[in-house]
Amino acid sequence: MTRKYFGTDGIRGTVGQSPITPDFVLHLAHAVGRVLKRSEARPTVLIGKDTRISGYMLESALESGFNSAGVDVVLLGPLPTPGVAYLTRAQRASLGVVISASHNPFPDNGIKFFSALGAKLPDAWEIAVESALAEDPVWADSANLGKTRRLEDAAGRYIEFCKSTFAHDLTLKGIRIVVDGAHGAAYQIAPKVFHELGAEVVAIGCAPDGLNINHDVGATHPQALVEAVVAHKAHYGVALDGDADRLQLVDAQGRLYNGDELLYLMADDRLGRDEHVPGVVGTLMTNMAVEVALKARGVHFVRARVGDRYVLEELEKHKWILGGEGSGHLLALDKHTTGDGLISALQVLQACVRSGKTMAQLLASLTLFPQTLINVRLRAGQDWKSNTRLAAETELVQAELGDSGRVLIRPSGTEPLVRVMVEARDAAQAQACAERLALTLSD
Repeated sequence: MTRKYFGTDGIRGTVGQSPITPDFVLHLAHAVGRVLKRSEARPTVLIGKDTRISGYMLESALESGFNSAGVDVVLLGPLPTPGVAYLTRAQRASLGVVISASHNPFPDNGIKFFSALGAKLPDAWEIAVESALAEDPVWADSANLGKTRRLEDAAGRYIEFCKSTFAHDLTLKGIRIVVDGAHGAAYQIAPKVFHELGAEVVAIGCAPDGLNINHDVGATHPQALVEAVVAHKAHYGVALDGDADRLQLVDAQGRLYNGDELLYLMADDRLGRDEHVPGVVGTLMTNMAVEVALKARGVHFVRARVGDRYVLEELEKHKWILGGEGSGHLLALDKHTTGDGLISALQVLQACVRSGKTMAQLLASLTLFPQTLINVRLRAGQDWKSNTRLAAETELVQAELGDSGRVLIRPSGTEPLVRVMVEARDAAQAQACAERLALTLSD
C-alpha cells in the first residue's frame, strides 16, 4: 500500500488545508488509537507541541480522537520533539505524539509519532494507520472512553535529562552563550539547560506569540545568532529550530558551523578519548571532507538518503552511534533515541570544555570541500535519467575527480528541477565540472 498522508517525518501541511484540519486530525487519532488497541487493552499516549497558534486546535482534536477510541491521553504542553520522545520512554507510554512543523513557518503544522521506546515508527506502522483511516470509526461508549490528564513539570523532567548527558565533572561556568530558541518549543527550556550547567545565558528568539516561530531566528536563520554573539561578546551561540531537534553553532568570532563539521567534531572527540567509533552515518549531501577525514582515522562512513529517519535506519542497521546531516540534525544514540539539538550542543561544548580548545581549534584539521550546486529546470516530459550524454559526462567527471571529489545528481522533490552537485578540493574545478554536467541537461 502506498502512503497517502505520511511523509518522511509524519504528516505535515498548511493549517486549514487537507490534511491539517481538525476533522482529519480527530479521525487520525481515532485510527491510531484503534491500531494501538490491537496489542494493548488500555493504551496511553503523550502529546506535546511547539508554539504555533494552531497547536491548541490540533491538540484538542487529537485528544478527542484518542479518547473516542478508548485511549488515555497525557498532555505535555510546549515541549521539544526530542523531549516528547524521552518522556514517552520514561513514562512507559504506548506512543508519543508531537504537534509541530519543525523549521517551517507558522501557517504550517504537522503530526509525528514516536514508539514506546522513543524511536521513529516503521513504514509498516504508518501503513496500518492509513488502512485504519479508510475504515469507519468505532466510537467507544461512555464507560470505555479514554481519559486525559496533564503531566506536571514535563519541561523540568526533560531539562534534567538534557543535563544528565553533560559530563558531571565539567561545568560551563565562565562561558557566555547566546541561546536562540527560534520562538519555538525550547523557548523556556534551552536557556535553563545552559544556565543550570553554569553558563551565563543571553536569550534571543525566546518570546513566542504563536505567529513568530522560526521567523528570522533559529537554526534556519542563523544570522540573528551570529550578530548577537558578536554584539554580546559571547563565547558561543546555539540556535535551535522550532521543535529543537536541529542545531547550528557559532563561535566567538561569529563563525557558523554546520552539521557536517559538528558531526566530525563529535566523532573526533570520542576518538581522542579512546572510545571505539566503528562508523559514522551521513547523507548523500554530507561534505566529502568529513568522509575523507574519518576514513583517515580508520572510521567507516556510510551515506543515507537525505532525512534523519534514514540516517537512523543506517545507524540501527550497522549498530553504530553517531550520524547526522549538514542541516544540523545530529544523532548520538548512546545519549538519546532521536536527534536532539540541545543534547548535540552539549556534546560539542563538552568537547571544548574538556580539551580547553575552541571549535575552530578542534576542527583545524578539517577543511570542507567546495561545493557547486546548479539547478537545471526540466522541459515538460524531459526524461533526464535516460540522457546518455549526461551519463557519459558524469563518468568522465568522476574519473577526473578520482578520490578527491564526487558528483551527485538528484531530482527536486517539489519542482521540475534536477540538482547537479559537484564537490572537489578545488573550487574552480567543482564549478567547471558542474557546468559541464548541467550543459548536457540544458541542450
